[in-house]
Amino acid sequence: MISRTVFDQVIERKQTASAKWDAVDQLFQGEDLLPMWVADMDFRAPQPVIDALKERVEHGVFGYPVHSPSVDAAVKHWVKRHYDWEIRESDIVYTSGVVPTISYIIEAFTAVGDEIVIQTPVYYPFYQLVNNNERTLVKNPLRFDGETYTMDLEHLSSVISEKAKMLILCNPHNPVGRVWRKEELEKIAELCVKHDLLLVSDEIHADLVFEGKKHIPIASLSAEVASRTFTCLAPSKTFNLAGLQTSYCVIRNDKYRARLQKYLKKRFMGMSNSFAELVTEVAYNQGDEWLLALRKYVWDNYLYVKDTLETSMPRLSVLEPEGTYLLWIDCSRLGLTASERKKWLVDEAKVAMNHGEIFGVEGQSFERMNIACPRVTVEEAMRRLKRAYDALTFDS
Repeated sequence: MISRTVFDQVIERKQTASAKWDAVDQLFQGEDLLPMWVADMDFRAPQPVIDALKERVEHGVFGYPVHSPSVDAAVKHWVKRHYDWEIRESDIVYTSGVVPTISYIIEAFTAVGDEIVIQTPVYYPFYQLVNNNERTLVKNPLRFDGETYTMDLEHLSSVISEKAKMLILCNPHNPVGRVWRKEELEKIAELCVKHDLLLVSDEIHADLVFEGKKHIPIASLSAEVASRTFTCLAPSKTFNLAGLQTSYCVIRNDKYRARLQKYLKKRFMGMSNSFAELVTEVAYNQGDEWLLALRKYVWDNYLYVKDTLETSMPRLSVLEPEGTYLLWIDCSRLGLTASERKKWLVDEAKVAMNHGEIFGVEGQSFERMNIACPRVTVEEAMRRLKRAYDALTFDS
């Protein structure tokens, strides 16, 4: 059994070329900021992963690698064990990251000017992926009732034109924390089939779902849905391995898979990374117990933040997450504009969170907070936030 002391350990990350810690002051234009922003964890990877990397490093030779079929087996068994989804080992295409993978798919399967639908507020690189590839962005905003988000399928149906070729789904959703239910996925899949849209599903947070929730890969709904779906997965968020650039895409459609592989081969982007494959295999074969403990620890951090806000900062509220380790904090009652709140957080609270507006105009009243860190870090963030909160003047 993995003890919570594993996650309580504070690990110094400054001066380790960490984007989260070493770039925070420059990026947020502040001083001595506590980084609660970018989605990587402040926890050590599972010990079996560290041990395997040490052994590989001690070997000392880092020449060109060849792909190992044992990695395919580990991925296949993980997907079956955790998502109850049967895939073939031949369905898997390995890549260097989910965001690059989505870019490759956009380039390989759509043309300049084609419309691509995203559901906002959403992970901000989606905007760049569409715009940088000179495709046309179509927004289908989620509905927010003050407590939770749902899909606006009626609006989605109305904005799909003949020029629309693709929809990018985020499940579990970043930043709002929804784990889409089967009936929701079925409805969006039905629309994609009806309008002949390709479906790119970013499921990188698939393993980070809380008790009572279950991640359902949209491609697992039916053979018809699977035939048009590119499922993007990775062990990187799950086990804090983002710096090793490991991901994969599950493509059940043989023609589509061959087309993407041809695209990658043409650009000499198909070579495997020996460290990435190693950590994928070890994490998937030996990481279950660590993951269970991680989910519990993150959930307890959420409960702490929720209680602190309710008792000490009632004008701030946090949505209950169904998945991810990212909290979506509603600041609409704070009485500050988005720009004023940004300045307040940086200059007064000294806490760096992802400002909601970067996820779309629908997120202007929110901040995204990363709680995949030791409890003492979360406590310090709440102390700083409360000090700044208490200095504000509110209308009665």
